[in-house]
Amino acid sequence: MSTSGSETESVASRRSKKPKYSKFTQQELPACKPLLTPGIVIGAFSLIGIVFVPIGLASLSASQDIVELIDRYDAECVTTNDKVGFIQDTKTDKACTRKITVPKPMKGPVHIYYQLENFYQNHRRYVKSRNDKQLRLKEAASTITNCEPEATSEDGAPIVPCGLIAWSLFNDTYSFSLNKKAIEVNKKNIAWDSDKNKKFGSDVFPSNFQKGGLVGGAKLNEKLPLSEQEDLIVWMRTAALPTFRKLYGRIETDIMASDEITVVIQNNYNTYSFGGTKALVLSTTSWIGGRNNFIGVAYVAIGGICLFLAMGFVVLYVLKPRTLGDPAYLSWNKENPDHPN
Repeated sequence: MSTSGSETESVASRRSKKPKYSKFTQQELPACKPLLTPGIVIGAFSLIGIVFVPIGLASLSASQDIVELIDRYDAECVTTNDKVGFIQDTKTDKACTRKITVPKPMKGPVHIYYQLENFYQNHRRYVKSRNDKQLRLKEAASTITNCEPEATSEDGAPIVPCGLIAWSLFNDTYSFSLNKKAIEVNKKNIAWDSDKNKKFGSDVFPSNFQKGGLVGGAKLNEKLPLSEQEDLIVWMRTAALPTFRKLYGRIETDIMASDEITVVIQNNYNTYSFGGTKALVLSTTSWIGGRNNFIGVAYVAIGGICLFLAMGFVVLYVLKPRTLGDPAYLSWNKENPDHPN
């Protein structure tokens, strides 16, 4: 009988669905369980405030030192009421001269950007209209998946680079003179090295690009590989917002206060069909990049809130002190009883 009883218990134990005891199943693994006493809370808030506020003030100071000039030219550089007809007429001279007076000294390099508004590069169909394999590999020149409607030319040959992003490449151009003396624009190294080295092939050359009946934007030099077409590389890193800037080049010389910059703009890019705007931006940089007050304001605001909370907790603790319990009675500070296997 005893043997039969032990066999019954053994079978029952094997059939039991009760999980075996372990520290994992019982949630007894080592864990950080900080005890939030008034001293720790006040100290943490104070430390965050003391660190964040100076960083925010330094960021705001650096942002304010940046000299930024913005010249919107899309309306002034059209001489007729029919703006779309003007921009689409290939026989019309679209040169436009703008003069910009520099209010503060601008230490080189001065970055040149073009700024577009109401241009949705983040549209789903627009973002997908490219083929990364074709851009990277010579043997994939005929790979045109996802590139419709700019996949093949009128005679059926594959377009390289294909897709709407490349087809709509920005094609306004700028030439500069400072105090009536021409200055050179450096267009080297305006694209990310990772894009040039990994996303665009050094043996992939443009072909059949912008040769259809409807030209979308700039043309490409068929003698240069895509890895050296930096305007294209910059353009094809699509923007997340409908208002964006893209780097056009750099002026390496210093510009003094009250100097006059003359810009001759070839106003070619059609933003008039969709109600977009265009602007030329000249900007210096600092250790935080271009002008951006948001970073400094965010740091100051968070630091200030933390300091305010720390002071509030100090006042509350002084006016209404509360006796703390003994941490020795916390469950994780007690000795755990042995569990049966």
